[in-house]
Amino acid sequence: MLTTIDTAYTDTRAGDLAWCLDKDALPALATLGVRVGDAAALRADVELRLLGASHQVLVDAGGDGCSETVACLPGSQAPLPFGVSRRLGTWEYEFAARIEHLSLGSFTARAQELLALVADHPHGLAGTFPGDPNAFTAMLVQCGEGNVRWRTWHAYPQEGRLVATRTKLRVTR
Repeated sequence: MLTTIDTAYTDTRAGDLAWCLDKDALPALATLGVRVGDAAALRADVELRLLGASHQVLVDAGGDGCSETVACLPGSQAPLPFGVSRRLGTWEYEFAARIEHLSLGSFTARAQELLALVADHPHGLAGTFPGDPNAFTAMLVQCGEGNVRWRTWHAYPQEGRLVATRTKLRVTR
């Protein structure tokens, strides 16, 4: 699903993003609820939440769950980690992030490629900002063989940076 975020794009930077687990649901500008998996292996309700140039993913799998937030969090001074691995109840949580530095032409092509991928995907949510078609946040969730995975992209065209994250929750019981 592709939506236009009904707010002006603020001049944030890729370096302002912070990561947090288990934060309560924050006010969202757009959401998409998705049920992934099947009863035989794993079934999870996932809510993708666009928080502007940020994201939040809420996962509920029959009492087990997770809340991941990547955002410009007030008071947070910690940089976005490049990798995290944690045990969360019956889940194994893995998070990875990278920041790509792209030329203007490469950035535009990559932005449009990612928006096309997510816009037509039944488990994808992307929001663009008025005034710049390359300013967006996008998310895509999938499920398979005892795990839930999602990818996100945060675009910062004013600095030619694209922040990409990859997360996997795996059942360990």
